[in-house]
This record gives sequence, structure tokens and C-alpha cells, in this order.
Amino acid sequence: MFDKLDFITEKYDELARKVSDPEVINNQPVWQKHVKEMGEMEPIVKKYKEYKKAKADLAEAREMLEDGDEEMRELAKEEISGLEELIEQQEEELKILLLPKDPNDEKNVILEIRAGTGGEEAALFGADLLRMYTRYAERNGWKTELIEINDTGLGGIKEAVLLIKGRGAYSRLKYESGAHRVQRVPETESSGRIHTSAATVAVLPEVDDVEVDLNPNDVRVDVYRASGNGGQCVNTTDSAVRLTHEPTGLVVTCQDEKSQIKNKEKAFKVLKARLYDLKMQEQNKEIADQRKSMVGSGDRSERIRTYNFPQGRVSDHRIGVTIYKLDSFLDGDLDEIIDGLITSDQAEKMKNF
Repeated sequence: MFDKLDFITEKYDELARKVSDPEVINNQPVWQKHVKEMGEMEPIVKKYKEYKKAKADLAEAREMLEDGDEEMRELAKEEISGLEELIEQQEEELKILLLPKDPNDEKNVILEIRAGTGGEEAALFGADLLRMYTRYAERNGWKTELIEINDTGLGGIKEAVLLIKGRGAYSRLKYESGAHRVQRVPETESSGRIHTSAATVAVLPEVDDVEVDLNPNDVRVDVYRASGNGGQCVNTTDSAVRLTHEPTGLVVTCQDEKSQIKNKEKAFKVLKARLYDLKMQEQNKEIADQRKSMVGSGDRSERIRTYNFPQGRVSDHRIGVTIYKLDSFLDGDLDEIIDGLITSDQAEKMKNF
């Protein structure tokens, strides 16, 4: 581990010299590339310097223990105890920082919500989830764009596709893929009986063209008149777009924008993300350990969380955590459970470090 840390530190110092070179500064693409690399290394380098300082302080304290008077030796003992605890903590933090990074972590997110079992109640819960993720994005300063929504007319949604733009969005939301279950008394239930319904969530990273081999000839593009709420352009212009990827049968529709061009652009973003997701799923099937991982498998059939309204609780079944603040959770206060999922994921990876 320390050989790797020394190498990263040397590389960081080399890049620091390069970004100060006038010739490199004049070549902006190269300069920006080096600055980005430094930014990725900086947390590791900073923590390693803190670790080395703590080790030097520990060696100094041990010398005091051997050479100092009685009072100095007592002070040294206290300092040694604190430094040994600090060093142990720093070593764990360094191991986490050195864990392989998910290349998608910094990307934008395409989040898809679909109503599952439960009829209109499942559709209403899907609308709750859409609002929850929109509020979470707002709390993090991320931007959202609704790409597609298929509503029921009663306040529920059969399906919705949301684009979330923000640095690190995927690193936080990737654990949300799976089946979300709700237990509550529907407004239409006169006897007060609790119903169980479900909605599925898929979280896909927005991908670049170079990451997906998409042949335009494989995509059938259909345009049609938008339906639903949309103002003057609804049913007057062929602005809605449907893409069909013939080799896989994937279908994407978008009618959110008044412009056919913009709808087509958004639909292609979703299609590329879904194709990338298919590719990743195929790769993951070949890696048994990754598919068996408790956290972050991305399996949409897996029940990951229960939202119980009568008890006001949210339970995440992957990490065995229950919190009793359902209202704030549905208002986008997700960090407590997401932080727990990240910690659990890191712990699993540390076993193989």
C-alpha cells in the first residue's frame, strides 16, 4: 500500500510542476487534463502527508518516553496513545481512498421509475418517489430535467424518466436501483386496511458516445403528436419522438419538449444509457462476486427498501437499517441511508483489498 502511496505522491508533485510550466499553461487541453488528474489525487496525497506527520510525531514522542524526566514521560505516554489511535484511523481512511473508483461516479444520472404491483396505489407511490428524488437533487444543488412521464390522471405515474445533472450524482444514487415497497392505507380504502404496493427504480449513468457502440442504422425513429399536458403544441405538431433500437428491442419515448429536435436528443441520451446498462449487466454476470454483492448490485427485481406509513419508518433491507422519519425521507433527506450503503459497500470491497 505504501509503495502505491509513494508513487501517487511523486506523480502528484510531477503534475504540480507541469501545471506551473508556461508551455503547458498555453496548451489548455493538456493543462486541464493535468489539473483534473491532480484533483483526483489530492485527497490521497493530503491524507498521506497527515499520516506521515503523525508517524513522525509518534517517533518523537517515543524518544521523549526514553529520555525525558518523569513528567515528560507521562505526557509522552498520553501523546503516544492518541497518536497510535489516530494512525490506525488514518490507515483505514487511506485504504478507502485507494479502493478502485467506479468510472461512472462523477456522471449525471438517468433515473427511471415504474409503477409495479398495486394498481393506482403503486402509481401514486411512483409519484412520491419522483418527488423524493427531485427534492434530493435540489438539496445537493443538482439540476433535473423530466424526460418522459406517463401519468394516470389521478396524481400517479405509470412511468417517469428523470435526468439529474450534477457532479457525483451517480456515486450517491447508484444504490437506489431496485424494488421499493410501500405499506399504507390508500385514500380509496374505506375500511382502513393497509395495502402493500411497489415501484421499481433504475439508476443509469449518462454515457458519452465513445462508451456505447450505437449504429444509427439500428435505430428506428418515429414522430407523433404529443398527448397530455403541454400547452398549445399538444396534438398540433409532431413533436413527440419514439426511438426503437431494433437489435435489442429497447423503446424510448420523449415528448417533454415542444421541439422535436430536443425530444430526439433527450431520447437518444436515455437509449445510450440503457444500452450501456445492458452491457454492464452482461459483464457483471461474468463476475460472480460482483453479482452476489449485498450493496450496489443494481438488480431491479431485488426488494431493497420498505416505506411503512403507519409506523412512519423506512427500512433498507440490504444493510438492515431502519429510520423513523418517513416524512423527511420522502422530502429528499436520504443521506443517512445512502451514507450507510456507501460505508457497507466500502467494507465489502475492503475485504478483498
